[in-house]
Amino acid sequence: MKRPIHVMMLGLRGFPDVQGGVEKHAENLCPLLVDLGCEVTVLTRSPYQPADVGTMWKGVRFVSLWAPKSKGLEAIVHSFIGVLYAAINRPDVLHIQAIGPAIVTVFARLLGLRVVVTHHGPDYDRQKWGRFARFVLQLGERWGMRYSNERIVISKVIANLVVTKHGVESALIPNGVILPNIPESMGVLRQFGLERCRYVLLVSRLVIEKRHLDLIGAFKLANLRGWKLVLVGGADHEDAYQLEVKRRASDTGTVMTGFQKGLALQELYAHAGLFVLPSSHEGLPIAMLEALSFGLPVIASDIPANLEVGLPEDCYFRLGSVKDLAMHLSKFALTPPETRLREASRHWVSSKYDWKKIAGETICVYRKAMGTGPI
Repeated sequence: MKRPIHVMMLGLRGFPDVQGGVEKHAENLCPLLVDLGCEVTVLTRSPYQPADVGTMWKGVRFVSLWAPKSKGLEAIVHSFIGVLYAAINRPDVLHIQAIGPAIVTVFARLLGLRVVVTHHGPDYDRQKWGRFARFVLQLGERWGMRYSNERIVISKVIANLVVTKHGVESALIPNGVILPNIPESMGVLRQFGLERCRYVLLVSRLVIEKRHLDLIGAFKLANLRGWKLVLVGGADHEDAYQLEVKRRASDTGTVMTGFQKGLALQELYAHAGLFVLPSSHEGLPIAMLEALSFGLPVIASDIPANLEVGLPEDCYFRLGSVKDLAMHLSKFALTPPETRLREASRHWVSSKYDWKKIAGETICVYRKAMGTGPI
């Protein structure tokens, strides 16, 4: 009988129910790795990991390590501490999530660790970062892609970027979805004064690249009678953008629910009339995949990561064009999809983005990394 692969995962805040795309990715992936025979330890950031979860969840072991709750420092400081912890405990594979934490790749390799890095997207393109932070993220990408034993990318766009910039190949393993049961309950709708199938939904963190202000402006311009706009999500660190979104939301009657999880989030997805993702930056958008798994019609900006999902052409609008987005909102609100089309959407996305297949492909990358010699 083969000894299970011991995987130690680094580069995320924690889970379950911690806001963020990388966190949602790991929350779905790690229990399936356990089901397939891996021993999985996740190094979480102590300010974010839910205390009531404990040290075990669905077979995944958590080790909570200190991290400063600072936008510019938490990832890099926690990652260095995490590498030292991994060097002492000697996992078979250290799996680093995202290019920011990947700046510790060379350090990890010099300590004799086998490293796999997942590239979730060029985070240095995010508008929130200053010049120094962008430099650090670019360095993290460079070292993570060039010096890891193996690399995973979540989209073709990122795979092409890695080949062009760094001259290395990577395993293309996308994000996934788990086909949810559709809840009949509507408790959270009553809480926020919403009507079934009469609201436009966006689920995301309150960060500038998600372009909430474009959606607020377009919704006002579209003037959808009887509809509401609902923004789900919060900000990790309060800033001027978050305050501006709150001000504009208050002026326009937009409903801001804050961060939601569990049944409340499922209800918000299940009973929405339309999901919109107006962002300027994505890796492969988990929120869009989740909306499709609930059978929602989706409108998205025409950035490469969103186009890669493969929605019909009329589901995309020109990035940053409030007028074009307003036209799409009016069109989709007037022609709600039939139940048959919603079900077809659910099964299409679950077959294309299957977490069980993703977990199996990830283990193949681990095995390949374990057969690679030291740096």
